[in-house]
Amino acid sequence: MWVFGYGSLVWRPDFSFVARRRATLAGYTRVFWQGSTDHRGVPGAPGRVVTLVETPGGRCVGMAYRVADIEAAEVLERLDFREQGGYVRRTLELEEGLEALVYYAAPGNPNWLGPAPLEVIADQVREAVGPSGTNREYVLRLSAALTRLDGLDAHTGALARAVS
Repeated sequence: MWVFGYGSLVWRPDFSFVARRRATLAGYTRVFWQGSTDHRGVPGAPGRVVTLVETPGGRCVGMAYRVADIEAAEVLERLDFREQGGYVRRTLELEEGLEALVYYAAPGNPNWLGPAPLEVIADQVREAVGPSGTNREYVLRLSAALTRLDGLDAHTGALARAVS
């Protein structure tokens, strides 16, 4: 089983894996349109975390993790709990030819915030804090990790500059 991470899983997988590699998901872009009331915000003051939107010609760089068969059930249980705030599992093919499990938050889920002007998103990120830390830390750590992978997208980069 492969798991593709494009948000906090890029820099903090927090599960057992036997291999990892930079990977790219074609046809999607990463956006800060999902609310977080359980990690980077709280009910009534959600943070903003990433999800994917289908985008013709889009590309999303992240990390793919190979999970040992014997560990798969335990890893899925951990990830299902971690990603419970509106995310569902999908299996998608990465550009590298790997079939990977991806946690995806679609419009209409209970924590969906949707698009907003960059400054509105930045203001929300600057203010939000939850059990896993500040929303600002999430954005800056993701930006730094993607920069190291040579995969920083325009949206994440602009938001990181706005909250720095």
